[in-house]
Amino acid sequence: MHFFVFRRYKAISTKDEKNLPINEEIKYPEVRVLGPANEQVGIMKIADALNYADNAGVDLVLIAPNATPPVCRAIDYGKFCFERDKREKEAKKKQVIVKVKEVQLSCRIEQHDLDTRVNQAKKFLGEGNKVKAVVRFRGREMSHMELGRDVIAKFEEALKGFGVAEKKPVLDGRFMSIVIAPVKPEKK
Repeated sequence: MHFFVFRRYKAISTKDEKNLPINEEIKYPEVRVLGPANEQVGIMKIADALNYADNAGVDLVLIAPNATPPVCRAIDYGKFCFERDKREKEAKKKQVIVKVKEVQLSCRIEQHDLDTRVNQAKKFLGEGNKVKAVVRFRGREMSHMELGRDVIAKFEEALKGFGVAEKKPVLDGRFMSIVIAPVKPEKK
C-alpha cells in the first residue's frame, strides 16, 4: 500500500523578497508552531510540525526566522499572502509623502515680489508641503549678509500661522536658506 503526501508549493512571484519558506523549505530542526487561529500549539520537531499542518490541511509558513526557536504558522499560504498584501496596501494609503517646494528670493527683492512669493508659499504649506526659501547672493552682496537675513525674517514673519521654521537660516556658499514646515491643524 502506497501513501502519497500532498504538499502545496508556493506560486512563483515576481517579488522574491516577499516569499517566505513554507513546508519542506524550512530547514530548522525545531520550531514554535502557531495554529490557524494564531493560537500557540507549542515547540515541535520540524517533522511533527509538518504533520500537524498536513493534518489540518494547511501549509506551514516560517514567519519569524530570527526568533529562538523560529516561529512557524499553520495557515493557507495563499490566504496568508493576501492578508499581508492587504495590510501593506492599507499602510501605504495612510502614509503621507511630504515634498519640499523651493521659493527663490534675492537681497534686493521688492515688496510686491515678496508678497507673490509669500502667497506661493502659503499655497504650498496649505497642501501639506514644506517650503525652502533660498536667498541667492550675487557679487558684492556677499558682504551684506544682513540684507539676506532681513529678507528671510520678513518672509518667515509673513508666513506666521501657516508654517513654522524648522531651524535658523543656514548659509551654504552663496545661498542662505530656511525650511518652513506646515502648521498641523488642531483636532477638535
